Amino acid sequence: MQRRAYATGLAALLAALSATALAGCSSGSGASGSGIDAKAGTAAEAVAQPGRYRTLFEPCGSVSRTTLSEMLPAVTALPADRRDRVLRGTAAVTYDTDRRVGCTWKADGQDAIQHLTLDFERVVSYDPAVSDETRAQEVYTTKESAAGIAPAAPPSTAPAPAAPAPGGTGTAPAPGATARAPGGSGTGTSLAAGSATAGTPAGTAGEQAQTVAPTGPAATAPPTPGLSGPPEGLQPRTLADLGDAAFLDDRLSPAGSATQQRVVSVVFRTSNVIVTVRYAVQPTRVGDVPDSEELQDRARRLAVGLAERFDE
Repeated sequence: MQRRAYATGLAALLAALSATALAGCSSGSGASGSGIDAKAGTAAEAVAQPGRYRTLFEPCGSVSRTTLSEMLPAVTALPADRRDRVLRGTAAVTYDTDRRVGCTWKADGQDAIQHLTLDFERVVSYDPAVSDETRAQEVYTTKESAAGIAPAAPPSTAPAPAAPAPGGTGTAPAPGATARAPGGSGTGTSLAAGSATAGTPAGTAGEQAQTVAPTGPAATAPPTPGLSGPPEGLQPRTLADLGDAAFLDDRLSPAGSATQQRVVSVVFRTSNVIVTVRYAVQPTRVGDVPDSEELQDRARRLAVGLAERFDE
């Protein structure tokens, strides 16, 4: 009799424990989700994407000998062994070839001394919220500002003027404008839209230009006596057809007691890599001035070739 009562009590205890376990499972499987599901909605903060490039190619071998001979014509007159040394280039000293590399070539000729320098910099952001590409754009913008070149102006997004309602007086002129339709009635096109004389700031009137003339200290500084800048259309400017962002700088400066050196630099960004091409020519004859168009054309063509190499 005692054993039967014990068995009955044990069965009741097991039934109670089973009911408790079932209740716990059912309470955790409702629409609100389990504990694991709740964490899915509070995931860790998103980490910015890494840059496209994880390494850099070797710069001294990135330029063909044909291109080097064109940019450094003085090498053609050098002895064969010396010419080979010049065309091989001199690699820049670097402590991490995955982050920054460079190469320099120099040719001394009877008529001119030519220098060519390449610099590849892979930018890495150490802020998990900032992507490598965003950080690279910041570095590029700093270089652009240091050259005194304003960023390319965005395209105009001003809405078109509304058409006048039938029988109405048309669109009112901008403040200060006195344009009037023939006959004295109605309103003509506002003078403030396209004329600096109607009070439009010069910077606003030039926002639609695709290439921007340099601004800042480099543009406003008085010219050095005896030195002339690049011809019209060849001034330092942004470039719209190279990489993700690019600019060209052209400087003529004294390089001795009576000679002048022209330095053309093309800087462009492709994803998280910034490439700088620096091309300098210094004539040896007094009064000779290196041609801007020729140097710019050579530097740009080299930069385009490097951009294509990075895209491979």
